[in-house]
Amino acid sequence: MKVGISSTGKTFQDQLDPRFGRAAGFIIFDLDSGQSEYLDNQGNQQASKGAGIHSAQNVVQAGANAVITGHIGPKAFAALDSGGVKVFQSEVKSVQEVIDDFRQGNLTQAHNPDKPGHWQG
Repeated sequence: MKVGISSTGKTFQDQLDPRFGRAAGFIIFDLDSGQSEYLDNQGNQQASKGAGIHSAQNVVQAGANAVITGHIGPKAFAALDSGGVKVFQSEVKSVQEVIDDFRQGNLTQAHNPDKPGHWQG
């Protein structure tokens, strides 16, 4: 299972980015193999619109089955949902702590977005 974590940087010591669509990037972590890759999201950080949808498409294309982020808007949520990707939310912690929380079942699946469209955080 692959999990996409919105991140402020490329390492497991970096913090969870509380924004999904405008996150600095995403760490795609394979829980089974322990392999990871980083998806830079710089192009979507400055987008005037569509950041959430484009970020969701990138995470889906990377093969993520789940996403962990702080907050998510309606269009990104719908795009992930249509791609079969479950959304989980977390407080800002290190990426490693968020992965540990996910593995231990300490994160709750989101069933709805928690921010309005065009939220910049």
